[in-house]
Amino acid sequence: MYRHLITALAISAVLALSATAQGAPARKAPQKPLAPVAGAPALTAQAPPAAKPAEPRLPPLSVVSIIPAQGEPGMTVTMNGSGFTGATRAFLGNRELPTTVVGARVLNLELPDLPPGVYALYLRREDGSTSRPYNFVLQPQKPVASALSPDTVSTCAAGREREVLLSGANFREGARIIFDGAAISTRFISPSALSFMAPQIASGLHQVQVKNPSDAVSGILALFLDSKPEIENVAIGSEYVSHYDLIVTGRNFQQTSMLVADGVRIGTEQRVAGEREQLIYLGCNQLIYVRHPYDPTPKNIKLQVVNQNGEESGVFSISAP
Repeated sequence: MYRHLITALAISAVLALSATAQGAPARKAPQKPLAPVAGAPALTAQAPPAAKPAEPRLPPLSVVSIIPAQGEPGMTVTMNGSGFTGATRAFLGNRELPTTVVGARVLNLELPDLPPGVYALYLRREDGSTSRPYNFVLQPQKPVASALSPDTVSTCAAGREREVLLSGANFREGARIIFDGAAISTRFISPSALSFMAPQIASGLHQVQVKNPSDAVSGILALFLDSKPEIENVAIGSEYVSHYDLIVTGRNFQQTSMLVADGVRIGTEQRVAGEREQLIYLGCNQLIYVRHPYDPTPKNIKLQVVNQNGEESGVFSISAP
């Protein structure tokens, strides 16, 4: 009996020790601090990043005025409003324009070379906002007539001597010269140069303009058709028994011109009976004065050409019999 009691007590003690061991926390072995690695940067504690301040909101993009409200390619347009930034861009239809932002309220743009018509003009900012679109009238670009070379053409000029070069800007293929209100044959050289032949018409001032295919017309230039006679030289020509020829060269001589020799008028028409002196018309640049001297001694002779319209040349002097 005692043997069984001792055995039961021993078994109870073993079970109690086992339960105590399972419920107690395990003891950890002490850990040594980690040695730093050679060459590695020291680790330091960092503060959390500061929150970014909220970006200020841009004011609405708006346009108050457009000056001018219509124009032609190449012109500068000023837009006034609010909410403009350095990255604000202007658009005409779907075409982005060269833009200069002067400030938060002023913006300048240059009109592009587009066909004339009505286009939507608006602004777009870098944040994607756009202004209200406005109807803008793009007018046809006017040609600019600057100068004629030459600006004076002699009425007796011929061939290439009658060609006139007109210089300017904004000339289009198909541009025509308008001479005294009527279109004449025109040679297109470049957007800044045209040429034409001066018409054979009455002398005086004549109006010259350029008209583009869009019907835009330039300002007026003046071309002077000069019919005033001019003596450039007089020389002794063929000599005969009782007379000799004086060859008068110059310009703007006419079939009806008269030569005044020392105050005496000599014409090309048929001579009256008894008249000895004669004038022969050889062309716009030359006359022959058939002179019958009373004395072979040379003397100073003053000559002048007078046209039918009353225009006179300067007086030319020559020493001849």
